Amino acid sequence: MGSSSGPWKQLLLGSIEANSHLKHHSYFQLATVSSKNTPSNRTVVFRGFQDDGDKILINTDTRSRKINDLKHCPFAEICWYFTESWEQFRISGVVDVIDGTTPDPLKLEQREKSWFASSLRSRVQYVGASPGLPVIESKQSSLSPSLDPSIGPVAAFCLLLFDPHQVDYLNLKSNERLLFTSEASINGLKLWTSQKVNP
Repeated sequence: MGSSSGPWKQLLLGSIEANSHLKHHSYFQLATVSSKNTPSNRTVVFRGFQDDGDKILINTDTRSRKINDLKHCPFAEICWYFTESWEQFRISGVVDVIDGTTPDPLKLEQREKSWFASSLRSRVQYVGASPGLPVIESKQSSLSPSLDPSIGPVAAFCLLLFDPHQVDYLNLKSNERLLFTSEASINGLKLWTSQKVNP
């Protein structure tokens, strides 16, 4: 499968740049479908794009609920709103879960790259207690977990590769809405088309 960049990517990069002075510019909501077929939503951090393509990188904990959601149903949607430029991106796609058991060496290499690209403070979270479980108070739990900055990804660290299939872009300032959709071509590259739609 080849890699190519969608025409919406420049729009998104422009929005990120225009809003980069705002602390929340790199946060978006990721919605998944739970094993009970109910919606599940949370805020995650944008970690960039994979290489020169349009797959979005998201770091997460293998012990988080979103992993079970994605194993049940790999389809997800991102909703990203930029408060200063009044732009919304709703991005639908499929998520590839890459943990330490992934057999593909290239995916494991990307996981390690994402691990070392994260701050030490961010990495330490993955050696703490399991997210979502009740807090057990003890002398041990009051100690902050520590981590050797030179070691590779711990077992709880997981990389999500979000592969966009459709992007719904809305600009509330210009009252413009564009729908970008993709399909695979013969050579495996993704072909994107765009259409203006009513806001």
